Amino acid sequence: MGKHYMASMSETEAKLARVMKRLEADDYQYDYNDSRNGSSCWVEMRRKGKAYRFENSKAKSAEAGYGLSYASDLLMAIVLTLEGLARASEQGIITLDIILSGLPALPAGPTEPPLEPCFMALGFSKRPVSMDELKTQYHRMAKAMHPDVGGDEVAFNRLQSSYDECRRVMEAPNG
Repeated sequence: MGKHYMASMSETEAKLARVMKRLEADDYQYDYNDSRNGSSCWVEMRRKGKAYRFENSKAKSAEAGYGLSYASDLLMAIVLTLEGLARASEQGIITLDIILSGLPALPAGPTEPPLEPCFMALGFSKRPVSMDELKTQYHRMAKAMHPDVGGDEVAFNRLQSSYDECRRVMEAPNG
């Protein structure tokens, strides 16, 4: 099956940021994987001290009868679901506290400082352990997002800015 949602990954990520703001998330992380063995993605958000995780995969989508196969489609499906929750709350249909009270929160783990937005923009769910890991991820994304291969120039410039910021953070004395 072909691509279901026409939004690019950068548009999906921007929409996710807007939805997280509407959900009053303290912070959030996400990751996605496009592979021949099966695409998957997840979004984790922390709200009022509790963490919640939403996952989607090619297998789950097929099981539900949707047949989504691209990671960007799987992530957009999560984003649209979360947007529906935000909309229901904004319209006074139900409060977010009631919605989330029915979801199991992730077990409390060691509290890590939130990941800097520049790393999230490069698709990291945790800070890379080396500059090589950062550089590899940047090059992987740059190849796909470069305007010469049909990518959006504004999105590519944001990617470059995020990469530069990540390098500054990692090169800082306490980074």
